[in-house]
Amino acid sequence: MDETTALNSVLQQAQVARLSSVSGFEADGEIRVDLSDPTGSAQLRRAMAVESLTGFHCMCGGDVRFEVFDRHGMRLAVVVLHHGATLRWGQWESDAVLADGRLLLAWLDGHGMPGPMQQFEVDRQRAEEGSEEERSWLAAMPAGLEGTVDRILGLSHTGGRPSPELLAELTDRLQATFPDPLDRVLALLDWYGSGSGRCSGYPVHEGVPGELLGRVPIADLLAGLADPRAEERHDAGAVRHLVGWKTRPRQKRDVVGMPEPLRARLLAHARRSGDSDKQGRAERWLAPPRA
Repeated sequence: MDETTALNSVLQQAQVARLSSVSGFEADGEIRVDLSDPTGSAQLRRAMAVESLTGFHCMCGGDVRFEVFDRHGMRLAVVVLHHGATLRWGQWESDAVLADGRLLLAWLDGHGMPGPMQQFEVDRQRAEEGSEEERSWLAAMPAGLEGTVDRILGLSHTGGRPSPELLAELTDRLQATFPDPLDRVLALLDWYGSGSGRCSGYPVHEGVPGELLGRVPIADLLAGLADPRAEERHDAGAVRHLVGWKTRPRQKRDVVGMPEPLRARLLAHARRSGDSDKQGRAERWLAPPRA
């Protein structure tokens, strides 16, 4: 029997489905669904149709547990939904991809469990925002770094920091492309000010320009910010860098030694950002001491 149709064959015998939350989605305890009506049974089978096996198991516990029983009350299968996209069943060697994940989410919504659909929409919106942020970040990447994109973006999948070898390569490429230190600083500030712009909770790859800025002498950084070409996007990168967590070897001394007008300018930028975390950090680092 084709593995992708094996579950459907089992569900054809099901008379009752019992639904329960794995991830804490709100529902009135367990939900019992009568599948004795052929139409209702067919709807569930259609919603749980799978197109292929993934070859791997999701590391999380899943979202919704389906237990299906025959007319004698014997349990036929236990299936767990993951992220509105895959199913896990003990008879498969790996998780299986749903043919139409939204169809199963809509089925759950219609049977008293709206949480998975709501969470799916939230996750989808976040993914779209993340994609837009990534496009913005990539668009601001300085010239000369072509060929390193996959390695840099890959950091967000592995969760690791950039290796010394990668940082050394990026440094060499930037020095070759931007021999003038001011041009190099402005390019890095522009890059670091793009993407999500957050000082915490950002994708790992967005930290790469911050790592490179940490190697820039503070005198070059200040000269770049004083350059007539410095704009809001450069201030955004400077704020993110200077008020972040341990971004420079001598961060406190570097910030304290900044000219007061520049500190005021960067503080004003942070206050306009609408990012409460960034504002709080900027107040601690950049605001003048209280008398």
